[in-house]
Amino acid sequence: MPQTTQPLSRLPTFGEGDHVHVVVETPKGSPNKYAYAEAFGTFLFKMVLPEGTSFPYDFGMIPSTRGADGDLLDILILLDAPAFPGCLLEARLVGVIEAEQRERDGTWERNDRLIGVAVKARTHAHIEALSDLRPGMLDEVEAFFAHYNQLAGKDFKVLRRGNAEAALALVRKGNGA
Repeated sequence: MPQTTQPLSRLPTFGEGDHVHVVVETPKGSPNKYAYAEAFGTFLFKMVLPEGTSFPYDFGMIPSTRGADGDLLDILILLDAPAFPGCLLEARLVGVIEAEQRERDGTWERNDRLIGVAVKARTHAHIEALSDLRPGMLDEVEAFFAHYNQLAGKDFKVLRRGNAEAALALVRKGNGA
């Protein structure tokens, strides 16, 4: 009997409890930006970051969700070592950077960045909330996204930081739950 495969974008949103499934798109330390291309069912090379710039943590998407921008919800994952594009893992949500992004045509749209910890992480296992992160870490992450968007001809403006409950509410809303 032929086995049917499911696109990564349509995998279940939730794992055990309130843990979310995450598909890694761009690994920590990568100077290349990758994004899952639903139309092709594979990863698309998007761009090379400038010399000396790389993703600070694994970056991916939460399947079967949609953000205000119409894309799969973005999530930054804290994990001991970089994963690889297409790696599926479960994460515990710890917070969210609620943000707006100005597109090249001048319109603003929401483009939040969820923050999670891989359930099987060791180094970050103690992190349950944004307040558990080292001082300055979120400032650095926000600066990275501002710089990254600037390179793409866009502006990135942080509206606020939210806790794990706010992050979970965004996932549930994006999942239609």
